[in-house]
Amino acid sequence: MRGLVNAYGSFGTYYELGPLHEYPASTIAWIGSIQAYLMLFTGALTGPLFDAGHFRLLLIVGSSLIVLGMATTSVSTKLWQIMLSQAFAIGIGQGCLFSPSLAVLSTYFSEKRFLIAMGLAAAGSGLAAYHIEGGTIYPIVFHTLEPKLGFAATTRVIAYIAAGTLLISNMVIRVRTLSTQRRQIFDMAAWKEPAFTVYVIGSMIAFLGTWTPFVYIEVYALKYGITSKQLAFYLLPIITAGSIFGRVGPNLIAARIGLFNVVIPCVTITGVLAFCFIVAKTQESLIAVSCLYGFFSGSIVSIIPALGVSISPSRAVIGTRIGMACATIGLGMLAGTPVSGAILSHHGFTATWAFSGTVALLGACFLTAARVLHGGWILRQKL
Repeated sequence: MRGLVNAYGSFGTYYELGPLHEYPASTIAWIGSIQAYLMLFTGALTGPLFDAGHFRLLLIVGSSLIVLGMATTSVSTKLWQIMLSQAFAIGIGQGCLFSPSLAVLSTYFSEKRFLIAMGLAAAGSGLAAYHIEGGTIYPIVFHTLEPKLGFAATTRVIAYIAAGTLLISNMVIRVRTLSTQRRQIFDMAAWKEPAFTVYVIGSMIAFLGTWTPFVYIEVYALKYGITSKQLAFYLLPIITAGSIFGRVGPNLIAARIGLFNVVIPCVTITGVLAFCFIVAKTQESLIAVSCLYGFFSGSIVSIIPALGVSISPSRAVIGTRIGMACATIGLGMLAGTPVSGAILSHHGFTATWAFSGTVALLGACFLTAARVLHGGWILRQKL
């Protein structure tokens, strides 16, 4: 599901060097950004449908749109065609699965174990991967088969893999319990709470720059000849392999010391590592920074949504607030890579990495403020 947003970096590199080379990087980046945003925005809208008992319908529609989107991408040659198939069809399909999948997890696990379960689920998406932030298996499949089979056949192979894995999901996933309360889509009272509002703003800012390395790392390595062409195409799987561990390890620690106490240092380190890409001019240093960046940025994916749970006053409004938060935070994902692409086109990679690092550090500042508003200045307090 979310795994298919994760390999877009590989497709983006192919588009920039191939069929869409006449378009600037900022324009091409909208494909992955729209896909990622629609996953979160549509997910916020499908939550009430899940509560109404339509999980099976959402699962079938979402799975079908994802496979159909990949299949039509294989025959797309123009920007508008790729936009419709890869951005809109897949993005909406993933949105049909996103919130319901999280909700299903919550019916099987206690609040403490749910955090660990969500980390494992996020790690699984990083392993299979096809989203703005990267991927491990699908990018390797793409770069291994594309030179031999061509783009169309390779994309259809990925569609077959997605169809197989989604078929298994359709067969085995069951809902244990359904909420007796019908969930609202919007809760105005949430925005009157300073901690919630600042948390959402900080998360949106952090997401604005976090995915830049996932999308442009391959182009960076190729442009400056830092690695061979073959190794450059493995940098994206390397980053996402690091994020797999980052989506699980910090969650285990957060279950003990608190979500804010883990995610704030991780977002801060992510920002610092983005600046490190500026000086990573050797093969060894680039691989090392990529691994570390993947690990610490991975925690953002799994922990930031869970923060919406921890600062909600009651479980009755959790679904609504997570939906609102994801739809708003997704604006950072929507604008982030196109902005990075525009900076790259006009000012080069140094400015691009600096932008990524700066907004991540700014996001960490807002998250720190949200922690203080929620629980005060006591550092040892579990928050």
